[in-house]
Amino acid sequence: MSAKTAAGTVKERAELALNDDFLRKAVKFTTERLRNGKKNASAEHGNWDEWRERGRQIRLHTIAHLDYYLNQFVNNARANGVHVHFADTGADAVKIALEIARRKQAKTVVKSKSMVSEELHLNDALQEIGVEAIETDLGEYIIQLAGETPSHIVIPAIHKNRYQIADLLSEVAGEKLEADTTVLAGFVRKKLRENFLEADIGMTGCNFAIAETGSMVLFENEGNARMVTTLPKTQITLMGMERIIPSFEDLEVMATLLPRSATGQKLTMYMSAITGPRRSEDADGPDEMHIIIVDNGRSLQLGDPEFQELLNCIRCGACLNACPVYRHIGGHAYGGTYSGPIGAVLTPALNKNVAEWDDIANASSLCGACYEACPVKIPLHEMLIYLRRRKVEKGYGNKLEGAGMKGFAAVMGNAKRYRMAVKMGQIGQKLVVRDGGIRTKLGPLKGWNSYRVAPSLPKMSFRQRFATLDQEIREGLREMSPDVKSRMEEAIKRRKQDGGGHGHG
Repeated sequence: MSAKTAAGTVKERAELALNDDFLRKAVKFTTERLRNGKKNASAEHGNWDEWRERGRQIRLHTIAHLDYYLNQFVNNARANGVHVHFADTGADAVKIALEIARRKQAKTVVKSKSMVSEELHLNDALQEIGVEAIETDLGEYIIQLAGETPSHIVIPAIHKNRYQIADLLSEVAGEKLEADTTVLAGFVRKKLRENFLEADIGMTGCNFAIAETGSMVLFENEGNARMVTTLPKTQITLMGMERIIPSFEDLEVMATLLPRSATGQKLTMYMSAITGPRRSEDADGPDEMHIIIVDNGRSLQLGDPEFQELLNCIRCGACLNACPVYRHIGGHAYGGTYSGPIGAVLTPALNKNVAEWDDIANASSLCGACYEACPVKIPLHEMLIYLRRRKVEKGYGNKLEGAGMKGFAAVMGNAKRYRMAVKMGQIGQKLVVRDGGIRTKLGPLKGWNSYRVAPSLPKMSFRQRFATLDQEIREGLREMSPDVKSRMEEAIKRRKQDGGGHGHG
């Protein structure tokens, strides 16, 4: 499923996911493991919130001066022998990559994990010109065989188990493979080694780009990115324009935050800093290196006080693991390349908040778990509210919902109407209340009551009960000793004089 072919609304796609028991169990199991790993790793680190704030400040500073650091990075990268290209749109980035492939007369491209290439649908574009693109990250390789897109930023095949994976790999092997992770990983490792040796081009993403040296840095656990960046003669790196950080000193902070947030590791198994193509004294590496710096809607967020912090994201996936919505419906229900809370904001933002993507902002409980999990403190829950507001302001709001909110305001803004509405509700609910709850699936109650029971209105509201409570208090005062009674009466008198008191307690 891609952003181009995702069918229906997010609600309809979520309904399919909720009815897929296997998917729900698989996603829940893995996200729980990742959440617990992050929790333990951050607790062991000790001063986690201080490092989160350091990370946030680095990203805030970099994005605020993005033009300066991009210019510094480009100059240093070019001085290192790198061909640097700028792509304003996704189509521009695809065109540049295809031109390089044509010039090199490439037949095969081996790829390490790159969400930007997924964003650009680059594999499809390469296939159209006769170039085979082979994913070498194990998770990406699995979903490529399945004809799917990533369901998670860090663990693309989070929604599949070893039995499904064994079936996919058995088709490639031409024999039945045991559903054992060691056996399956061993087969893929052997299979991909042939591709590494034969590939014309290696293609990577970019976790961070170091402005002071012109280096690009990759984090990985499988070693495939090192093979991709050392064996093929030509390397292409796809880099979102916001991936810059100023220095290697800043990389230390990111190398602390990213692995712990993503998988609960202190460090990834491999961290590679690549500074230009192979030099004469180097034993390996590409003879030619290209970096394509992709905008594709990112610059739209610059200068926007509500959404500029979106560019701080370091793509760790922690917000997905923490989100109660994602944990139930998985990634494909979001319909685009990026899923979870970050996808619910990033996809509309990159697409100029067009109506096609507005419904994704509603796929959230606004609980703030994403903010608590984010290693650089991006307020995604607030951004979701901003998107919902913009949706209404642009006229894409639900008319029935709008009428309902106007009615709510009219009732809540007038005490007489409020009392009348409560009384009517108490009378009217008798038609649908069973065993103290409302289970009917009519109208706006359908979505809620499909999975839960709505509480009924109490027989007496607090306001209706207040007269009785007031009488009980006064009777209690009469039974008190004169001293206590006088002090209580004085306190009540002072509260009335102060207009009900200064506090909320």
